[in-house]
Amino acid sequence: MKTLAVNKRARFDYEPLEEFEAGIVLLGHEVKSVKTGHISLKGAFVTSMGEELYLTNATISLYKYAGNIKDYEPTRSRKLLLKKNQIKRLIGKKQADGLTLVPFSVYINKGLIKVKFALAKGRRTIDKRDSIKKREDDRRVERVMKSRR
Repeated sequence: MKTLAVNKRARFDYEPLEEFEAGIVLLGHEVKSVKTGHISLKGAFVTSMGEELYLTNATISLYKYAGNIKDYEPTRSRKLLLKKNQIKRLIGKKQADGLTLVPFSVYINKGLIKVKFALAKGRRTIDKRDSIKKREDDRRVERVMKSRR
């Protein structure tokens, strides 16, 4: 499993409650571009339109050997492939609990490009400060333990 892109900011801004894996519908030149690592999840999110989920605002740059493709939009919405009952459950939870769907990473699994996203709850500023403080304390303890060896 080769990781192609990670949304580093997502774990800081959101608290994941339940993670999912989905396929993604791409054009041929987009597949080649993603496999060479030209994808960014910065500012990306998952939206629902009707009975389908879409990865919105993920940037996939044009594959440099694709030739002249007119009207190519790098941030277009791309359909996510999930089972119908999963989609209905996700849409219901999202609307009922005020949660959001946030993409965390894009990777290759058995030759297929997959997106890992989560049903997540937004963190408040206080929660972010607590996580930063905990991380710094852990680093400090690790340094002390390392120096005593």
